[in-house]
Amino acid sequence: MKLAIDKNKLSGQAEQFLRQAGYGFIVDRQSGQESFVRRLSRDHYPRLHMYVKEVGEKVEFNLHLDQKKASYPGAHAHSAEYNGAVVEEEIERLKGLISHNTQHITHNSKHETPKEKSFFKKLFG
Repeated sequence: MKLAIDKNKLSGQAEQFLRQAGYGFIVDRQSGQESFVRRLSRDHYPRLHMYVKEVGEKVEFNLHLDQKKASYPGAHAHSAEYNGAVVEEEIERLKGLISHNTQHITHNSKHETPKEKSFFKKLFG
C-alpha cells in the first residue's frame, strides 16, 4: 500500500521520520536495496517493510507486511501482504504521526523567539 505526502510535511528527512516512527534501516545483502522494517514481535517475522522513494516534491512510502522469510535458498519471493488490516492500520498510524508533525512545525513557526536584550537595556530598561 502506498502513501504519498509533500516533503514539507516532514520536519526532516523521510528516513528520520521513519526512525522516529519505530522503523529500522536495512540493506538487502543480495540486491543492495535499502529499506526500513518495523518488527511486530521479538522475532524477525512478521514485520512491516517499507520502501521510500522521493518523486519531485513528494515522498512516496510503499508498505507491505512480510509474513515470513523466503522459503528456500536463492528465492526472493516471500509471503507478503500489500493490503489488509495490519497494513491499513499502520498507514493510518503514519498519517497521524505526519499530521502531528505538521502541527508541530506550524506551531513552532508561529512563535518567534524573543530577541535578547542588550547589556545596557537589561541594566537601564
